[in-house]
Amino acid sequence: MLKFLSKVRVEYNTLDPRLASCVEFLAQCNARKAKDSNPNCQVLVKRRTDDQPPQITVTFVNGVEEAFDAAATSAQSIRKMILDKGQYLETEQMFREAGEQWPVMIPDEELRQEAPGVKPRKAEDKK
Repeated sequence: MLKFLSKVRVEYNTLDPRLASCVEFLAQCNARKAKDSNPNCQVLVKRRTDDQPPQITVTFVNGVEEAFDAAATSAQSIRKMILDKGQYLETEQMFREAGEQWPVMIPDEELRQEAPGVKPRKAEDKK
């Protein structure tokens, strides 16, 4: 997960009962496997004394920053969103390194073409 990030900032009040997601996410970030995937990723913790909801802010390697309301979002959901966006970033980088246009634009006429080796559907099957 950390391989897609340059910085993680976890903010919460230690007395806030809504801090579970922050603590779990922080544990995932501090796991050996995560740290080994990107030792340069900064993991910052800010313990607050206010009553603002806990928040997790991540900065992706491309500089895009995204903040999550950790009171309303589970650590697993945040992790999944990071991994999904990371896959997208890897795909984008792969296309750019190959000198291909990004995002890939598929012409409408190609989308409507029948795939080779696939039987065309009959009119009554389309209903």
